Amino acid sequence: MKQDLIRILIVIGLIIPFGIFSQEYELSTKSKKATKYYNNGQHFLKENSIYMAKENFELAIKVDTGFYEAYMILGDMYEQEENDSAAVRYYSNAVSVNPDFYPPTYFILANLEYKNGWYEGAVEHYRAYLKYESTHGDNQVKAEKRLANCEFAVVALQNPVPFDPVNLGPSVNSKHNDYFPCITADNQTLLFTRLLPDARSYTGRQEDFFMSYYKKDTWMPAFEVGVPINTVFNEGAPTLSADGNILIFTACESLEGYGEFRKGYGRCDLFVSKKSGNDWTVPYNLGTPVNSRFWESQPSLSADGRTLYFVSNRHNNYDIWYSTVDNNGNWSEPLKMGPNINTDGYEGSVFIHPDNQTLYFSSDGHVGMGGLDIFVSRKDSLGKWGTPKNLGYPINSYTDDNSILISADGALAMFASDREDGFGGLDLYSFELYEEARPQVVTYMKGTVFDQGTNKKLDARFELTSLTTGLVAIESFSNKKTGDFLVCLPTNDDYALTVSKEGYLYYSENISLAGENSSSDPLIKDVPLEPIKVGATMVLKNIFFETDKYDLKENSKFELNKLIELLETNPGLILEIGGHTDNVGSPDYNQTLSENRAKTVNQYLVENGIDQSVLIYKGYGETKAVDTNDTEEGRANNRRTEFKVIEI
Repeated sequence: MKQDLIRILIVIGLIIPFGIFSQEYELSTKSKKATKYYNNGQHFLKENSIYMAKENFELAIKVDTGFYEAYMILGDMYEQEENDSAAVRYYSNAVSVNPDFYPPTYFILANLEYKNGWYEGAVEHYRAYLKYESTHGDNQVKAEKRLANCEFAVVALQNPVPFDPVNLGPSVNSKHNDYFPCITADNQTLLFTRLLPDARSYTGRQEDFFMSYYKKDTWMPAFEVGVPINTVFNEGAPTLSADGNILIFTACESLEGYGEFRKGYGRCDLFVSKKSGNDWTVPYNLGTPVNSRFWESQPSLSADGRTLYFVSNRHNNYDIWYSTVDNNGNWSEPLKMGPNINTDGYEGSVFIHPDNQTLYFSSDGHVGMGGLDIFVSRKDSLGKWGTPKNLGYPINSYTDDNSILISADGALAMFASDREDGFGGLDLYSFELYEEARPQVVTYMKGTVFDQGTNKKLDARFELTSLTTGLVAIESFSNKKTGDFLVCLPTNDDYALTVSKEGYLYYSENISLAGENSSSDPLIKDVPLEPIKVGATMVLKNIFFETDKYDLKENSKFELNKLIELLETNPGLILEIGGHTDNVGSPDYNQTLSENRAKTVNQYLVENGIDQSVLIYKGYGETKAVDTNDTEEGRANNRRTEFKVIEI
């Protein structure tokens, strides 16, 4: 009879409804007085007199401290009232007086403790529940997973990671909810979402984007981004390109009267806007195949602009997906990230660091503190994502933790929180990320592209190519109106940088970052482009020879291929290839070396499709120095290969 009684206590989710005990069941107490108080409590429950019901159940326990059902029903009453500490106390008393009376009580108790971050008690009670042979099905799976989380959390609480969040202050935060931050690679431009009251919205509130600039060691007052991006409906979950010129965001309403550009494919879609000068273009739907009839949100654009990570529920689960874009601007069919990242739980708030190798995201499917925790995964040399690592306590807690971003240098992190020291609702905070959780350091190059003769600002294409792999690491464009650019530079490699624009000679730069570099010491460099005209010259800074030899190194081919591209896109262009040396060695030796090096470059171009009739090669030895020969740096500048336009 007792087993039958307790079985009907447990309904969906193992919640005990009020009033399930009645006199027709044999209660665990033998005391008539305790039974009377218990029945009185049942009566008051039916009359919805909660205070009197509790008082009588308490009296029943006072008479018989082993009254199992009275403890259980009081635990349920307090659970319904969300007084979890009281509920835990009564459920604990129930299993104490009769541990084996009904094993699922342990599950009810452990779930409450888990929910509140009372991990040690939850560990004890999940273990107690799992030892029973009757434990099976979904509840067994849940108990096993939550036990793993609790065991992790106990250790995490004993080994906290460094964490000292600082509110970004009243210039950024408001009395409203401020969240979903994104920042440019130079840490100078912050864009975020603010939830505002708005009588025009059917919900009475709506999300808009705000922006703040960092100047003179402080954040300037945030201002609304405005039209055409902000509307009377919600705009949220944004990502900014590393240079701040591309904004991809989430919108969940198809806006009538706004034309095709705000037409959606599904519940929520991704939209894109580009910056021209200080103005944003009209946003347009990213379209299929990225968007679908399902929910797409929370985008994160890689620093090279080639890969977009986002969250979608298109496979009936919230997972992280990615799509790549080709040179024509076409996005590939999205692929779901593998099982190392996605689980059967929820994954979201994805953030790809500018190093393009470190991914941060939130999940409740990986082992953590309970709820959503923030994890980091790193890509290996084969392009596979490693096992995610929990960022630890107190960055993660028993509540949901998400929406983190990490600065290019890896030291600064930002997130949203409703802490007591805030200005109201969610505020944005920054903190120094501890060393083990940091990504690879990324520095950046920043400046302006301009016409060398007229000083006119130019929009130009940037390509940063690894001299180790020959692969394009970063592709970007300068602002169409201002010529400003910001290009991320992953460290620990050497790069060839080329800046090109139709009608101009391309700009060539060699950037060596194979060593200790920091984004606190960026490369600030303006880029002059010279129009294609007779007499124009250009140094090929990524042509390399062995010392005192004229054999081309393998990593010279990228530069030479760019030169081939220039000749192929400008038919009729005739160039002189000039070889130059420093003054180390005899003049005759240097003259011969320079001639052979110019000849080798000429030969490569011819072997790769360039007609000899458009090429002249010549060696100048040490006769046309552009720098002093008294320093190693000066001599390195004098050892160069350049070309001159002879005819157009």
